[in-house]
Amino acid sequence: MNLPMDPEIRRILLLSAPEAAELVIGWELYADGAGGRIVEAEAYTDDDPASHAFDGPRGRNLPMFLEGGHIYVYRSYGVHWCMNLVTGPAGSGQAVLIRALEPLWGLDEMRLRRPGIADHRLLSGPGNLTKAMGVTGESSGTLLGEVVGARMGDFGGKVGVTTRLGLTRAMDTPWRFCALGSRSISRKPPRE
Repeated sequence: MNLPMDPEIRRILLLSAPEAAELVIGWELYADGAGGRIVEAEAYTDDDPASHAFDGPRGRNLPMFLEGGHIYVYRSYGVHWCMNLVTGPAGSGQAVLIRALEPLWGLDEMRLRRPGIADHRLLSGPGNLTKAMGVTGESSGTLLGEVVGARMGDFGGKVGVTTRLGLTRAMDTPWRFCALGSRSISRKPPRE
């Protein structure tokens, strides 16, 4: 792929994860012939006990400490790949977990990768979206535009905020952002 990163995307990804997470709603992500519009994202920082970066750089989380604009992909519970957009300056340990996209293109390919799933749910949930888009751990540490591409989208809707999902620590932190009214968010519609 090797596409140059849009200067506005780069600017936003150099912000802190909580700032960037709300602003990525509406962007379009694509990889391996498939993609869609970001409708759900969660922020994580190195001072957040729920973050992989909380105990500092080590092993799999090293891409979180790269400069904003890189991809961090990890395996969740040994089963699902989960994709994050790294944010902030190098060394800061921040990322935005991409939880759901609304499918826009590559539907036939996504249906093959996730057979029997309704189209609006193909990219719903972090493990489901990486499977549908063909993203694996091999993408971790790459720069946006090398394997996974992004572009600004035409999102004119409202963004809701709520607490993050599936955590046992820092469960009350309101760093989950969703496109209100989207049928593709993973669960629990947030408030405005």
